[in-house]
Order: sequence, then C-alpha cells, then structure tokens
Amino acid sequence: MIKQQVSGTVYGVILNDAASLQKIGSLEEAPYKGAPKAPALYIKPAGTRVACGATVHLPGEAKSVEVAATVGLVLGRAAARLTPENALDAVAGLVLAADLSLPHASYYRPAIREKCFDGSLPLTSVKPLVDIAGLTLSTEIDGKVVDTRTLNDLLRSPAQLLADVSEWMTLNAGDVLLVGVRYQAPQAAAGSAVRLSAEGLGSLQFSIGAQA
Repeated sequence: MIKQQVSGTVYGVILNDAASLQKIGSLEEAPYKGAPKAPALYIKPAGTRVACGATVHLPGEAKSVEVAATVGLVLGRAAARLTPENALDAVAGLVLAADLSLPHASYYRPAIREKCFDGSLPLTSVKPLVDIAGLTLSTEIDGKVVDTRTLNDLLRSPAQLLADVSEWMTLNAGDVLLVGVRYQAPQAAAGSAVRLSAEGLGSLQFSIGAQA
C-alpha cells in the first residue's frame, strides 16, 4: 500500500454528475445563463486538509456542514495536455475525501467562505489506483447510512476530466483532482461522527466539533 500523504494543491470540480444537474435545475436562466463548457474548478487550500480521525470545528455561527463524499486523483508526475487515453498514466493513486461545505444555495459566485474553512477536507492517505467507475461511496452519520453514490454517473470520466483540465493548466506531482461532489450533500451537525467508505479505498472517519 502507498503510504504517502497529499503534498500538493487540491482542486475540486462542481456539476460533474447527472444527479447534481437534475437537482440544481436549469442553468440557462440568470444568474448562470448557461451550463459551463469546461470543468468548473475550485481550490481547497492546504489549511483545509486533515487526516482520518480528525475533529473538524465549524466556523463562526455555523450549525451544520454538508458532507460530500468523493475521490481524488493524486498526480505522480507533472501533467499537461493529456489525452483521455493516457491521462490515468499520470495518476499515482487515489484518496477518499470528504469535501465539506457550509450550506449554500448558489454556485454563481465562488464559495470561498463556505468551502475553504480550516479542516474542511478530511482525506485518507494515498491508496493504489483502482477502477473508479465501479466505485460506490457510502456516507454514514452517527452510524446511519445517509447517502450512497456510484461514480458511474460522472459526466466527465476521471480520464476525461483530467485531460480537459490539463489541456489549459499543468498539474504537478502531488496535486489532487477531486472527481466531483454532489450538490446539496447530506448535512452533519456539531457532535456528529462521520464515516465514509468505498470498496478498495477503505474508510475515512472524522467528527464534527462545535465552533472553534
């Protein structure tokens, strides 16, 4: 098993699954005025990353947090202008991730406050590469399964997503590309224990603490 931890920049992508698009409804009206033509990315800064077993403290007056289960592609080398056929050759392994966000209703403006607070990205250590399309992610809050999702509903497959992103920006060794999160994921409140799991990637446990 690969024992390394994530060392580079973590990039996320929104609206990369059919369920999210169905839930958000039409993007043709204001304020969006059209669906994105390229991957819509955001960054999870270094201060968001915490390991399995961490306690994540909610910021400010927040009472709950969305827990979005996803998987991250960990780059093993610098990658630019990849093709879908060779993109996964640049991937050294995978991480199981909980992309935490304060509840928010709009994707129109970058959700920096909502998505980038300290501890908002619990991650496992890097695991060997497995078939992502066949993965089912399970989310448990306080011992109860509240969500399951399969990654075969991604609009851009991991290889296609990596190729599309690397077409216009270089990803470096140690960087992570999250393959996508569900819009309006299940919420956990302060005091909750959370566990994510996926066959082949093990599990990720953490707890939600009161405001720091």
